[in-house]
Amino acid sequence: MKTNILVIGGTGKTGRRVVEQLKKKGIEPRIGSRKATPSFDWDHKDTWVDALNGIEKMYITYYPDLAVPGAKEAIESLTYLAKELGVKKMVLLSGKGETEAEACEEIVMNSGINYTIVRASWFNQNWSESFFLEPILSGEVALPMSDVLIPFVDVNDIAEVAATVLLDDSYNGEIIEVTGPELITFKDIIHIISKTSSRSLNFHDITLQQYVEGMKQMQIPDDVVWLIEYLFSHVLTNPKNQQVVNDIERVLGRKAKTFLEYAQETAKTGIWNQVSVQ
Repeated sequence: MKTNILVIGGTGKTGRRVVEQLKKKGIEPRIGSRKATPSFDWDHKDTWVDALNGIEKMYITYYPDLAVPGAKEAIESLTYLAKELGVKKMVLLSGKGETEAEACEEIVMNSGINYTIVRASWFNQNWSESFFLEPILSGEVALPMSDVLIPFVDVNDIAEVAATVLLDDSYNGEIIEVTGPELITFKDIIHIISKTSSRSLNFHDITLQQYVEGMKQMQIPDDVVWLIEYLFSHVLTNPKNQQVVNDIERVLGRKAKTFLEYAQETAKTGIWNQVSVQ
């Protein structure tokens, strides 16, 4: 069944899983990505009208993060256009404890369009599909703030929540906070990944400054370095982010996935046992 739901970032970490969730319900959403037809590109506003044409509900993820410079203006423009084109509901993926992300939330909340905000903690999948994978493959993991407690959340849980609130208007006007069911540290995580993947991983506790220098030496793009430094210095240290919230259970009627469950499933794919390409 073709429907009038748009998933922006429909090929990304949460977006593609939201698409899968909707397809399971017999819904064929429009994919908002550069390679889709019609295409959607955050950097080219001229693509937005075709992508939003005829759309009633939309799920929005902003890449790489709502905290980056330019995100607020992009969300502002998109929200204005959505209203012009008669979009009835927006579900925005936001980040817990990010001041800039909260400014983007405000734009959506004050737009006059029905909305649900899904405010997420750090993703489990950062260890298998993102910037923490390379250190795992190398066997040497050096990270700052190794004792900070984080309620890592599984992106499959986020996607199921997002698909649910997209279709169920009883969540209109709500901020749903998605976290995992426990608080864990980077040290705990390395221990779990080491055990589930039968790998010997060495953990090194370093300063944030050393971590940033390391990223620069690896020629990681400046905007990504900026974002990761921001997330470590502002988001991880925010006491509001060091809390478990039971909204996943409230929306889905089941407990959120633990990091161990995620690690056991991920280890079976063999992703952590690949040879690291230096």
